Amino acid sequence: MANLKGFDAQQVEPAAAFEPIPAGKYLAAITESEFKPTKNGSGQYLQLTFQLLEGDHKGRIQWARLNLENSNATAVKLARAELSAICHAVGVMQPKDSLELHNIPLVIDVRLKKRPDTGELTNEIKGYAKKETAAAAPAQVPSSTPPWARS
Repeated sequence: MANLKGFDAQQVEPAAAFEPIPAGKYLAAITESEFKPTKNGSGQYLQLTFQLLEGDHKGRIQWARLNLENSNATAVKLARAELSAICHAVGVMQPKDSLELHNIPLVIDVRLKKRPDTGELTNEIKGYAKKETAAAAPAQVPSSTPPWARS
């Protein structure tokens, strides 16, 4: 039994069910990171929480789980490659702590995936890229015509 002293559901907006966001590229930033044990307890994965920074889905959360410590060498190889993609996207090549990856905008490529257990659609991050910077103004090509003679 848990004591819920002082809680009044009439004073709190009920949580709404979240539908998956549409597949696409979204500007996001890592807001949380934590090592968690794998289901079988033989390793750890790094769970990264991404928050969308703009658009219709601003504020929504997406997660990535990187099996950085696992008995399956292929899982570790894939996780290290994904971490490398994240590092390249945020410009931090040799992080000592996952906190160094936080709050730096990057683009995540979100896809829809059908869950094998329920058949429901869920989101999955399938790629990472640098945030696009504003395009520089095109350089002016010098003209051989003097300014007073241009029309």
